[in-house]
Amino acid sequence: MATTPRPLPAKDRVYAFVKERILGGGYPGGELLSEGEVAEALDVSRTPVREAFLLLEAEGLMRLYPKRGALVVPVSPAEVRDVMETRLLVERHTAERLAHGGPEAAAVIGELRELVARQERLLDEGDLAGFVAADRAFHHAIVAAAGNAILTRISDSLRDRQRRMVAATVARDPELPRRFLQEHRAILAAIEAGDAEQAARRVDEHLERSRARIEQAAT
Repeated sequence: MATTPRPLPAKDRVYAFVKERILGGGYPGGELLSEGEVAEALDVSRTPVREAFLLLEAEGLMRLYPKRGALVVPVSPAEVRDVMETRLLVERHTAERLAHGGPEAAAVIGELRELVARQERLLDEGDLAGFVAADRAFHHAIVAAAGNAILTRISDSLRDRQRRMVAATVARDPELPRRFLQEHRAILAAIEAGDAEQAARRVDEHLERSRARIEQAAT
């Protein structure tokens, strides 16, 4: 007999609800949230909201102001530069390594093709949130396929920051996802062709353009 899953504690539901909206751009940087608004939206008391806000403050996503509410911390230009510099070091190396070939390259190329196709479908459907998630999956697949566990963990640690930055950027420029998609196709084509130098160059160009666009959106 199947057991009914236990509902999440109220604090965890609030945490997941608010964090999802911060990362997805529903709560943009600079917005001030009140405990009462969130409590009413989720039909909970203020206590679990306060507990969830404290967790999100510890993650650097919110800043609490007693009796006023919680500020969604904006993405700063310095954070953009740090994240994008780290991504460049990791993703340039892993794309170049994949382009040299081997079992890991053969296994991931099919996945990358599907992710590019998924991104195109999501854009045609107007699903920007889905596109942002597929964008993240594309880059992560390249890193993970290189087989370096430490680099994969570094990439994982940037997941939330990367998603939030991309979501904020594409929300301000509706044409940007199409350009991202074109650049993903170019990276994939270089990996498929076994051209390591070109793969590294395409990653350089894509991430440098992304950095400039994200920095512009953050100012």
